[in-house]
Amino acid sequence: MNISSSRDDYKFLQIVDARAALGQKVNLIGVVIETGLPKQSKGTDCFCSIRIIDESYPSPGIAVNFFAETMDKLPEVLTVGDIIQISQVVMKTHGPDIYALFNKKFSSFAIFDGKNDSNFLPYQCSSKYHAREQDKKFILGLMKWLVDHKIDTGLTDLHSLKEIREGERFNLICKIVHVCEVEKNKWMLLVWDGTDTPPVTIKTKLEEDMENPLPLQPVDFTLQRDILCTLPPLGTVLRVTVDRSNEKLGINFLKSNRWVKLINIRCELHAALWHAVLMPFTRVCYLSDEDDIVLQRMSQYDERRKSKWGWMPLSSFPWSSDITETDYPNVPFVSLMRALANPKVIGKFHCVVRVVAAFPWLAEDFRSPSGVYRIRLTLEDPTARIHAYLYKEDAEQFFDGYPSVYTLTKKRNLLLGTSEGDDGSEMNDHFRNPPWIRCCLKSYHIDDSDSWGSRNFRIFATTMRA
Repeated sequence: MNISSSRDDYKFLQIVDARAALGQKVNLIGVVIETGLPKQSKGTDCFCSIRIIDESYPSPGIAVNFFAETMDKLPEVLTVGDIIQISQVVMKTHGPDIYALFNKKFSSFAIFDGKNDSNFLPYQCSSKYHAREQDKKFILGLMKWLVDHKIDTGLTDLHSLKEIREGERFNLICKIVHVCEVEKNKWMLLVWDGTDTPPVTIKTKLEEDMENPLPLQPVDFTLQRDILCTLPPLGTVLRVTVDRSNEKLGINFLKSNRWVKLINIRCELHAALWHAVLMPFTRVCYLSDEDDIVLQRMSQYDERRKSKWGWMPLSSFPWSSDITETDYPNVPFVSLMRALANPKVIGKFHCVVRVVAAFPWLAEDFRSPSGVYRIRLTLEDPTARIHAYLYKEDAEQFFDGYPSVYTLTKKRNLLLGTSEGDDGSEMNDHFRNPPWIRCCLKSYHIDDSDSWGSRNFRIFATTMRA
């Protein structure tokens, strides 16, 4: 069909015709395939860009740039495939690119659900929008066209969290599980896709943990327990912040509990922990829960979650190292996030973790002057990083009694993935790659008046075999 047929004086141009109307005001109606993040412009206005298509120009579509006095007056598209009607936009060029410019003084827009052919009321519209009866046939025409036309959102060039690499830009399909304000007017996204970020080589020396301990999160912000308990217990929840050069990005306008495609984000490491950065050119597409890629990700996650061994880190397959054994080998594994979010302060957990730091770091200091073991280990898996203690009889079992300092040093090096010199000492010029080990953890509190605030973890029922 030809949507532009039988047009009246309220004329919509097809995109292919609008591209030839440079400098003119036109009316367009199209299907949204991509949205940019809202941000503060260099002046006083707020800005965002969306990309639309129609049957005349299904790829790559055309960009429509919007300016408004405030963020909430910008279009807020809920899902790729929704339909937007824009009136009195000016066709412009920037270099080789042709785009439509929305002017806040005389342009208008209205956004419609692209899958509901029984409701022609927009879920968002600008103040200058005036509905007309004849609009319905154009909206319905686009809906019918969409039935046979699969939107190309570039889903072939997407990665999961398990594929990210430091310093590279990626396109991610992920779910925004939370949006939080880390400090005034500075926001952070928590995103997840059910997979694990890859383990990282630890590039700090053991002795550095005394003065500069590894942090437990990549961003200097601790999540409140009520938020922590809402996060998925399996798979990495990645922190996503805004590049310092683009701090006016309207990240707080993104919606939680929505699947999105994040285009051109940069992945970085801080203290051997992954996080991502939204760049000035990052774009976002909201996806429907019924999109094939979303259904595939959720199906894979459900299979993993239901499997007895699915709670092991993906990079530990087919099995963790055999340098430790536990007294409860048949108890299913859980993630550190599941342990952190346990509804009770006191609990016991069977986990697969890496030991990334130890305090004290010298084996001769593992025991107090009275001979009691007291060591704080930093443990991590793809879901969290925590401190856990080796203390008294639990440490005696872990180290198989009271071996010599030389033997303890070798055990420490093995546990922390440290290369050894000929004398068994750590070679500080080598990076550390700790192995995945099995251990039992128990949580407890040390202050009855602040049970959650004084909660600690302790390794028990675990023995180093090496």
